[in-house]
Amino acid sequence: MEAAPVVGIDVSKKKLDVALLINGKTKSKVVENCAAGFKALLEWLSKSKAELADLHVCMEATGVYYEPVALALHDAGIKVSVVNPGCIKGFGHSENIRNKNDATDAGLIARYCLAMSPSAWKPAPLEQRQLRAWTVRLQSLKEMRQQEENRLEAHAITGMDAVALHVQEHVSWLDGEIKKLEGEIDDHIDRHPGLKHDAELIGSIPGIGRLTVARVLGHIGDVRRFESAKAFAAFLGVTPKQRTSGTSIRGRTMISRAGSSAIRAALYMPSMVARRYNPILAQFAERLRANGMANKAVIGAVMHKLTHLIYGVINTNQPFDPKFLSKGLAIQDGI
Repeated sequence: MEAAPVVGIDVSKKKLDVALLINGKTKSKVVENCAAGFKALLEWLSKSKAELADLHVCMEATGVYYEPVALALHDAGIKVSVVNPGCIKGFGHSENIRNKNDATDAGLIARYCLAMSPSAWKPAPLEQRQLRAWTVRLQSLKEMRQQEENRLEAHAITGMDAVALHVQEHVSWLDGEIKKLEGEIDDHIDRHPGLKHDAELIGSIPGIGRLTVARVLGHIGDVRRFESAKAFAAFLGVTPKQRTSGTSIRGRTMISRAGSSAIRAALYMPSMVARRYNPILAQFAERLRANGMANKAVIGAVMHKLTHLIYGVINTNQPFDPKFLSKGLAIQDGI
């Protein structure tokens, strides 16, 4: 039986290195990472001996650069998979790959696709992608404001009053833009019933504010696509990662950090707030602290539980219930 034709694409900012693996032979192509390049890629694939509907295209999740070509191929009716770069790297180690360049990486991705047959990628709805872009922009403005605040303090200490006044004017302008953008985000969520409904459910959890809700929905989208709360937590990289082997290796257990660092950063402060004011998580954190767990580890564990609560309210379609523990359904450690 002949193997199904697969395509590996190594994505960079300006170009796409493509490897078509068909009948045991590899054909290569380089196109620009733009609309014209996507059209040229589809024309090249159409001239191959494989039907477009039979192709399986695989690429790494490389920032934002993979998304346009993945959308173009998906819209053309081609099966697309977007995989964690760590999976490709590990597969390369298994093949004892020594060289690394764009063409070699494209071939490696194609062989990974053939061997592992990763699941199909489903593009996020437009309203979710727009929300993600707005939240990223808002976070950038807040980081910019913090940088200017630091500069303002430095100029004030050194007596540079004129420069400090100029910086203060910029801070005031940033305050206005941040407030305006927060309103835009709220309006965007309100205009889309699905986002609004999920935002109300997640926002019912004590410790999670509306901006955290927007970042979660923008980066993750529909939480229901995950089979379980464990799978959701693993996707975010907040599950415990053990490092023990035999009698000699006794590393410290920590969160895996395998998922989106942006989401983990967004959940860090809410986890600290929830540790104090969320009735379920406050009791959970106190039990861990009493058992001698370090403070930072407690926050990591609370973050893990917080993801379970997010999954719970979405999956059950019910808002947060502060009497959950009194009903005899206490959250078990390690879930």
